[in-house]
Formats: sequence, structure tokens, C-alpha cells
Amino acid sequence: MKTIEKDITVNVPVRQAYDQWTQFEEFPQFMEGVEEVRQLDDKHLHWKAKIAGKVEEWDAEIFEQTPDQHIAWRSTDGAKNAGRVSFQPSAPSQTNVHLEIDYEPEGVIETIGDAIGAVDARVTGDLERFKESVESRGSATGKWRGEIHG
Repeated sequence: MKTIEKDITVNVPVRQAYDQWTQFEEFPQFMEGVEEVRQLDDKHLHWKAKIAGKVEEWDAEIFEQTPDQHIAWRSTDGAKNAGRVSFQPSAPSQTNVHLEIDYEPEGVIETIGDAIGAVDARVTGDLERFKESVESRGSATGKWRGEIHG
């Protein structure tokens, strides 16, 4: 598996950044290529995205979630991926968002795209659009404050 790690500082408190990130069904608004995310229950998501020109679908499971700290997930079928996003205060109204994604490029086109940095650039753009989105709002559009362990 390949790993990408990115950080971005958003100019909102930790709680607002975390609460907005828990609105998974809104991910298509800032994640390039993501067409749909359906939250099936507290722990399970169904994703539909265009990757290297083809539509991919997969299910993911959140296996670790602590409010205002982190969310960790892994795919359970379809496109192989896993990751973790964490939130750290860097000032009273600033949050460092650290995103780590593990993924497995499939096929020639995805492998070439990975080699030329397309995935890296996409993740950077996604975080920049998240920053713009969360900073432009007065508050998060929703929240889920539950915890998941194991």
C-alpha cells in the first residue's frame, strides 16, 4: 500500500472542524472525484467516486472515533484504502488537521497517476477545499459526537 500524509491549518476551533468532518455525506462538496458518500449507520459508509476515469464503489468501516481528536477507517470491500484524520488545536480558533491515507493503486492508469503525483495533488486540493468550506461557515452543518473503539 501507498501512504499519503498531509496537514492543513484551518481557522476554526477544533470542535467546529471535527463536527464538519463528521458530515460524511457532504464530502462530494470538497473532495475531487467523490460523487456520493452514504452513511449507512454510525460505523459504515458507502462511497462512489471517479478514479482514473472510471467509477469505483466501496464500503468503509469506521473503527476508531473520538470526538475532537480523530477518526480512523478502512475499506471492507471494493477499492482498498484506509486512513486516519486527526484534529489538534494550534491556537484558540485554529486547528491542525492531519490526514493519512493508505491506498492501493489498481491497474496501469492508477499506477501511472500515482507515480506522477496525481493522488498527492488531489488530497492537497481536497484539504484546501475543506479549509475554505469550514472557514466560510459560521458553524458546522451538523455533528456526530459518538465514540467508536475497536
